[in-house]
Amino acid sequence: MSVQEINKHAVLPPIISRSDKEFLERMQRYIITETERVGCNEEGPADEYYVIYRNVFDKVIEYVTAYKSILTSIKKEYDGFIETIKKSQRTAFYLYGKLKVLAGEPTTLVYHRKRITQLKAKMRLIENNSSKIQLQIDEMKELRAEYDTKEQYCIFCKAPSKPIPGMTLQESVSLDALTKYLKHLEDKYAEIEQLMSEKYLPAQRKADLDEEMIVVLERRDLAENLNNELQFRFNELISLGEYEKAVYFAANSPGRILQNIGTVNKFKAVGKIRGKPFPLLLFFEAIFSISHAFKHPVDAELTLEGIKCGLSEKRLDLVINWVTQERLTFSEEAGDVIFDYGEQDTYNKAKCLALAQIIYSECGLHKKALLCLCKQGQIQGAMEYIQQFKDFTSDDLMQLIKLCPHTELIQCLTKEWNGKPPYLSFGLAVLHLFSVDMKKVGIKLLQEINKGGKDAVEHLMINDPFCSLEKWQELANICLQNGFDKLSNDIMSVLRSQAGITEISEEDDTVNLMQHVFW
Repeated sequence: MSVQEINKHAVLPPIISRSDKEFLERMQRYIITETERVGCNEEGPADEYYVIYRNVFDKVIEYVTAYKSILTSIKKEYDGFIETIKKSQRTAFYLYGKLKVLAGEPTTLVYHRKRITQLKAKMRLIENNSSKIQLQIDEMKELRAEYDTKEQYCIFCKAPSKPIPGMTLQESVSLDALTKYLKHLEDKYAEIEQLMSEKYLPAQRKADLDEEMIVVLERRDLAENLNNELQFRFNELISLGEYEKAVYFAANSPGRILQNIGTVNKFKAVGKIRGKPFPLLLFFEAIFSISHAFKHPVDAELTLEGIKCGLSEKRLDLVINWVTQERLTFSEEAGDVIFDYGEQDTYNKAKCLALAQIIYSECGLHKKALLCLCKQGQIQGAMEYIQQFKDFTSDDLMQLIKLCPHTELIQCLTKEWNGKPPYLSFGLAVLHLFSVDMKKVGIKLLQEINKGGKDAVEHLMINDPFCSLEKWQELANICLQNGFDKLSNDIMSVLRSQAGITEISEEDDTVNLMQHVFW
């Protein structure tokens, strides 16, 4: 058998190695998976289809190292050819749009000419109406001038012998009455002149106001243009991910244009970025430090948002610095936020109460500031605060001991302070505590007063002008019910020993313990 015959019948498929087979199967799966994911079919969409096969071609070139150079050259030529086709498509699309615009220009010109004709007709109609109205105005002016002339002539032609309006005949011939009436008319004339000067302005003043308004409007337009320009630069930095630059750009914007709640919402939308500082917190740090340096207080809304941001990031140190050092605009809401944070973070509760007290005091919220002092245990300071402002009612103080039921506080409020009478009645305070389900605090107070014996009880009752006999009897019953038999007997003994009193009537709630002094 010849060599040619052997070659003719010995054509066998190439033997593919296992690794090549696995590579080809992997490429086939990649093509099927990617085409299904992007929704490609055999006809397109062309860009996605081309990208899939270009990636496969790159992987084949990396795998077949022996033919890498020739396959790379082939791929380069194909890429160049495809790019040329895409460029031609873009050029054709642009030319098509331009052609469409040129084709529509005649129609647009026709519409514009038609609109010009309509507007000219409308202008002629308006001019005709204006001419008619002007003629009517001129006629009315002429009639008014004739009427004024006739009326003035009638006024001067009145007979002087007729009585003066508002005066009797006897008064009209009395010099004193005429002098008094003349003074009345002069005062009335001066009043009318004053009223006219307030209600009407000279024409020159109106012209000055118009010029001022023009200047103000120009300033407003300039400010709006600057605002739009700064907003565009700020949005560009946000879109590029340059958040730190955006922070300092907004904080140092001219006239603090970008220091507003809109900027805060932008940074809130960005959120936190791993490995980088929180942009919103950086923004508040920047504007608060600038307000301290240039002595421009930050408004109440931004102050509240800044405090919320600092507390949400567990940066109480920053909030302390802002409240004590920076120039902020405090509000009740800002104080409430810090107060509530202290209720949750017991470790920093004292610091939060001190900060909230500063804010409440600045805002004139003395009740809440006093509550912060009491919750810090500063009872002496709280008493001085009460004495300083002197606008706390007994209801306010009763509410205070309900919110902060410290025994020391209640004792201070129900005793003399710096030579002044007590702010609250001991008996009424204890009864109030029992009525609002604060029995434990009430019992603790009864224990304290029970230690002093009958003399202390008598001194307390005689120096308590607010609690009636009926209320003391009610307190004695409460003592008896809670195991304070001796204290109950002491109270009843003092009540019975009052001079001029033989029986305690439940109906008479106006009797005062000091009533016998005036008998």
